Amino acid sequence: MTRVSRREDLEVTFFRAGGPGGQHRNKTETGVRVKHLPTGIVVTAAERRSRVQNLAVALKRLEKRLKERRRKPKPRKKTRPTRASVERRLREKAQRGRVKKTRGSPKRD
Repeated sequence: MTRVSRREDLEVTFFRAGGPGGQHRNKTETGVRVKHLPTGIVVTAAERRSRVQNLAVALKRLEKRLKERRRKPKPRKKTRPTRASVERRLREKAQRGRVKKTRGSPKRD
């Protein structure tokens, strides 16, 4: 695992994680909440019965979230529809308009 951030930038708190796992899990604070102070990103881990394992999982999740945040999206390339597709779309649109025009009540004399 690579270093996520400096230790000063992380606020680690522990909490009681309920659920399956028995008395050990219900009476000890094994859940881990890690907050990255510069960005405000908060991740939690409470799946395991061990505080150390939950801390490792939370740090991996934080690393993944920070990596996603740093990723720059590829610039979008503008595209134009082909002439044939434009003509086809206009033909279909005209046909649809003719179909819709036949709907409705008949005209009175």
